[in-house]
Amino acid sequence: MEHIAVTRTPHLPSLPVDPSVHPAWLPQAAFAPLGSRRVAVAVDDSPVARTVLAEVTAAVAAHGGESVAPGAADVELALRPDAAADPEAFTLTRAAGVVAVTAADARGLLYGLYHLVRLGEEAFTGADGTWTIAPHTPLRMLDHWDNIAVHPVMGQVERGYAGGSIFYDDGAVRADLTRVAQYARLLAASGINRVAINNVNVGPLETRLLDDLLPDVARIAGVFRPYGITTHVSVSWAAPVRLGGLTTSDPFAPEVQEWWARAADRVWAAVPDFGGFVIKADSEGQPGPFAYGRTHADGANMLAAAVAPHGGLIHWRAFVYNHQQDWRDRRTDRAKAAYEHFAPYDGTFADNVIVQIKHGPLDFQVREAMSPAIAAMPGTRVAPEFQVTTEYLGHQKHAVYLGRMWSQLLGFPYWGTGGRTLADVAAGRHPDGDGTRVGGLAAVSNVGDDVFWTGHPLAQANLYAWGRLTWDPSADPVAILDEWIGLTFPDAPAVVRETLHAVLDESWETYEQYTAPLGVCFMVQPGSHYGPSPDGYEYSPWGTYHFADRDGIGVDRTRATGTGFTGQYPAPWCDVYESLETCPDELLLFFHHVPYTHVLHSGKTVVQHVYDTHFEGLERVLESVRRWTETLDAFPADLADRVTERFAEQVRSTTDWRDVINTYFLRHSGVPDAHARQIF
Repeated sequence: MEHIAVTRTPHLPSLPVDPSVHPAWLPQAAFAPLGSRRVAVAVDDSPVARTVLAEVTAAVAAHGGESVAPGAADVELALRPDAAADPEAFTLTRAAGVVAVTAADARGLLYGLYHLVRLGEEAFTGADGTWTIAPHTPLRMLDHWDNIAVHPVMGQVERGYAGGSIFYDDGAVRADLTRVAQYARLLAASGINRVAINNVNVGPLETRLLDDLLPDVARIAGVFRPYGITTHVSVSWAAPVRLGGLTTSDPFAPEVQEWWARAADRVWAAVPDFGGFVIKADSEGQPGPFAYGRTHADGANMLAAAVAPHGGLIHWRAFVYNHQQDWRDRRTDRAKAAYEHFAPYDGTFADNVIVQIKHGPLDFQVREAMSPAIAAMPGTRVAPEFQVTTEYLGHQKHAVYLGRMWSQLLGFPYWGTGGRTLADVAAGRHPDGDGTRVGGLAAVSNVGDDVFWTGHPLAQANLYAWGRLTWDPSADPVAILDEWIGLTFPDAPAVVRETLHAVLDESWETYEQYTAPLGVCFMVQPGSHYGPSPDGYEYSPWGTYHFADRDGIGVDRTRATGTGFTGQYPAPWCDVYESLETCPDELLLFFHHVPYTHVLHSGKTVVQHVYDTHFEGLERVLESVRRWTETLDAFPADLADRVTERFAEQVRSTTDWRDVINTYFLRHSGVPDAHARQIF
């Protein structure tokens, strides 16, 4: 391996650092522990290796360190080729005063470099030893719901709360992709390695990413490539009709198969390391194989055959359900849909198909049960899908850290305590599988062209935590929060770190307190999904009900008397959720219809729990605002102003939630608050 010293490489790529954009978790100060030392780098000349060199060059230049030859360094980063090794893994060794990071591939070396940055001084002062660090799964993905053209209802970014798209502007791919490169750097530093660059609700203009806009896809891929990130595109099932002039999209039609094969050839000719296609079919009005009497396996496998010669993947989303449901029908249950549509076809999907299943059976609610479909497909590659953008959790106007929520979901033991988890299934470790069906983890991104990336500056913590938890689902989400705080505010006094921790640590639980209680879902404004509307979806065709009446509330999903949804779970959960005695309080109303006076395991009645949590939730938000206000002057003025503005809206909205939900339950139940607090 040739040693390329940074001082001998005059044309390194410059790091994409725009001083007008917030640096998030990669401010220059975060590189001080590394950049103040003597650093040796021995790599090849690949795009990712050159990124490693560029990072080291910038760090030592900024912090007074030096680029030196191996043997004279405090820090050594080197490639050690090994065809059998995980290309994303790295080994950290600390011995005799020297810290060394080695990897078989430049991607692993880049992750190792950012690991040193995360550790800070601890990387150089800890005990001697050797640690090999590898990702839990090789596919760690973010899906962008960005539209090239501004959608008349959903805007530039569907469910986006941070401005416009970083990829598209005014109906075209941006000429200047510097912001995308800066984003790629942030993602690589947190562990993300794949990005889908357009909305799964693919419009006619976005369909052209497979055709005349393909050169722009190649430009975007070229920006992601130096950071080890693979580019994917969302496609429409109707593309052969929209682009190819065909009269059908039937997956069994030879002309359709040929069209997709030619499209795949074009894409991979333009982007040789392209990842594959993401598709939402037969879902919420999107076209799909159902129109031709075909199954999802039929459709996915046809696309899989088209991309297989190029090593491509098909991410086939399982978000398929009846969105024209009759609310009068108590037996139809949207929660059952993913299992019913996909589990019967387990084992029939092609090897390069990944079925992407939302973590919950409904739709990214603040609290809902786990999707049983994830556990029901041992013969299929599965990627549980999450949402970093806070569609149902405050639109990034509320300070809500989701790391603790995701940690619970990733660690959910589908087969009981001590058994395999959701994260295990994603990594191909289903207890009934053969170990070869490795899927991954995917989530909807929360960034836009806002100066702070995520609208609410503190929502950056969610983007960072998603990457870190996909790399290591067993990581402590609270430690990840503190890691993000330390990187983003590296020179801040202790009181700043303490305040941010206090504000964010249990903020998901706080949000649950003042919004929908005990597993009730969709008590939100229709369309926007922001703010309280207890009956907003109650008589709608979307299948999202809670069936509140004068006697009680909740959805009976039991096998004995309800929709039978509990029967989709493996033991022990099929029985745990079936029984009122064993169903967890936080999911009670997701699985059971009970009187308002039903006594929870906590000892409170359902209605008193609602009153208490909604009053307490507001009090906790007010306490966070108090803590924030006390340390306001310790933050940069622009960030302080933005967070203060968002907190004002959170207090207004939380007050609204408290009063609307409490009033709704009082008027339905007729049961007064035990503490005689004001309810309207």
